[in-house]
Amino acid sequence: MKKLSLVLLTVFLTTACAPEVGSEDWCNQLKEKPKGDWTTTEAKDYTKHCIF
Repeated sequence: MKKLSLVLLTVFLTTACAPEVGSEDWCNQLKEKPKGDWTTTEAKDYTKHCIF
């Protein structure tokens, strides 16, 4: 039970560190990522939130 709690806490903490889609940090993170590595969803979200 303790191991499961530890795993869940670790997953929660690592996912909580990712910037919210559309935030300034998220836009900056995508600017640094090579455009060839972007997913279709990332490209759409970048256009929607960071350009317009």
